[in-house]
Amino acid sequence: MRQVDGTECLTAGDSRSPSQLPQTVPAAIGRTVPPGYIHLGVAKEIVPTLRGFGVDPEPVIREAGLDPRLFDDAMSVIPFAALGRLYTLCVTRTACVHFGLLVGQRASILSLGLVGRLMQHSHTVGDALRALVSNLSTQDRAVVPALTSRDGTALLTFAAYQADSGSGTQILDAALGVTVNILRTLCGSSWNPTEVLLLRVAPPDAEPYRRHFRAPVRFNQEIAAIVLPARDLDIRVARADPMMRALLQERIQQLKSAQGSEFSDDIRRLLRTRLTSNHCSADDIAHLLTMHRRTLSRRLKGSGIGYRAITNEIRFEIARQLLTDTQVPFAQIAAALGYSEASAFTRAFRRWSGQTPTAWRTEGHHE
Repeated sequence: MRQVDGTECLTAGDSRSPSQLPQTVPAAIGRTVPPGYIHLGVAKEIVPTLRGFGVDPEPVIREAGLDPRLFDDAMSVIPFAALGRLYTLCVTRTACVHFGLLVGQRASILSLGLVGRLMQHSHTVGDALRALVSNLSTQDRAVVPALTSRDGTALLTFAAYQADSGSGTQILDAALGVTVNILRTLCGSSWNPTEVLLLRVAPPDAEPYRRHFRAPVRFNQEIAAIVLPARDLDIRVARADPMMRALLQERIQQLKSAQGSEFSDDIRRLLRTRLTSNHCSADDIAHLLTMHRRTLSRRLKGSGIGYRAITNEIRFEIARQLLTDTQVPFAQIAAALGYSEASAFTRAFRRWSGQTPTAWRTEGHHE
């Protein structure tokens, strides 16, 4: 356990139960975060990770366009475009392709601010993960989580929202790294996932991933996800405080009400995790938002963009990431994005980018 700015921070190796963690909620955690920005949160660990490589963090942070003093406070708000630049620079300076994983494994449940506090006071692990999915946007709008459960297996998926080429890999590695720490805080330090799926090319040395996750790791996947037994969702969170949970839920709801994000941005975030699961028609999204299909269209029209245009925008973003960060075959990418055949995907990608998927991948849009 260490202290930063008077607030205790749980280290990755801290195995105390949630009831033994700090119970107060610093006022600073209550700041809202606008679209395009994140609270520093997990990324605060970039500084000690750089120092671990003998690299002075300040020049690197400045080169990314950020003030190094922001990293004194996990609740500092920064543009996630700057975070992407910073991760890219960190990988270059350290020559470490799993830099994001090292950042994530240093972080903890308290790195997620109010959302982390709510998770530590949730009734069950499933409730905690659903709280993460529902509320992470108040803390971090660069990552979009989703939770699904089927046939005895639960899948906690993460998508990097509007990440630049290369930086999405690091952002997702960090998200998966800290989430496994969080699950070990909630379930016990001996907990391990069934397997971990990574949306990235296999690195020369996969041992850091196997060592942290303590589970089979599969690279070149269409999604980044933690796979766990569905029964683990029913694990009770030890000595969670219902009164604290209610207070935290109320505080987060107030933040969400004040957030004022654009409706089209909310739709983009929903599509980012659903486009590859074929549950993304306008009717599906309208049903998810408990509104009529015509209401969805009308509200999007007010934002100046149609549903099909947003869908194509997100398809292009996912396609770029899969072509850049993985070696997933084109036919598999086409199927993941809902195309009946690879040729239809190729035509669409050429329309979006002016290039074929083959040209895009071979021109070296890689880390």
